[in-house]
Amino acid sequence: MFKILKKENLAPSIKLFEIDAPLVARKAQAGQFIILKIDEKGERIPLTIADYDREKGLVTIIFQEVGKTTKQLGLLNEGDAVSDFVGPLGVPSHIENFGNVVCIGGGVGIAPIYPITRALKEAGNKVTGIIGARSKEYLFWEEKMRTVTDELLVTTDDGSYVRKGFVTDVLKEVIDRGEKIDLVVAIGPLPMMKAVAEVTRPYQIKTIVSLNSIMVDGTGMCGACRVTVGGQTKFVCVDGPDFDGHLVDFDEQMRRAKIYQDEEKRALLKFEEGCGRC
Repeated sequence: MFKILKKENLAPSIKLFEIDAPLVARKAQAGQFIILKIDEKGERIPLTIADYDREKGLVTIIFQEVGKTTKQLGLLNEGDAVSDFVGPLGVPSHIENFGNVVCIGGGVGIAPIYPITRALKEAGNKVTGIIGARSKEYLFWEEKMRTVTDELLVTTDDGSYVRKGFVTDVLKEVIDRGEKIDLVVAIGPLPMMKAVAEVTRPYQIKTIVSLNSIMVDGTGMCGACRVTVGGQTKFVCVDGPDFDGHLVDFDEQMRRAKIYQDEEKRALLKFEEGCGRC
């Protein structure tokens, strides 16, 4: 069992857990993920590692309550435990001194972009961070991101904080400054990552995205997380989760993300009825 040592509400429906998982923390690297199950009969869900503390043996995960399992997970409290916490899984993000780098986190994607941004900064890159959310109340880790960037730009869809606009609007402005940008890393909803890739494509700026797809075993055996990249079939769990954003078939990924939508709705309704709408 893996004990929850800290629980924090970061935003409406977005929660942070610090999990006591020393073996995972010991080997975790930026860009990797874990798969957890709440209990023996629970659904396996992949979550990108948001942070880790090797000395204390802690792994930080951040999740948004959108379906039955994440809502059930959100009901757990400090002192509770999950039955399975497997990882670190996936290929770590490629980190080196690229030069001038832009790291973009949209919505709950701010969590997984943080360790990658920190690693790129530690590698000597000049790092511009862009974070965005639909409104001020959904923004989190602004100060944490500020500590690992040379410049942090913030935007909200509705203009309730700093400025109105999408992360892609800010990215266009950064590109229009005329500085040579060597790499863009973007994590967030699929439509956001697709939009970022389309912004950078005409400028031929290398763009890396991190995919969080439907996944079962996380070892490349089940094939549930397959994705088409550059016309080839890849598996997010063993070939990713980082991929060249200019080569990912985002339309296919968005269709695949909806495959179990009806089943997910029925499971959530049954769960909410069972716990008095929670």
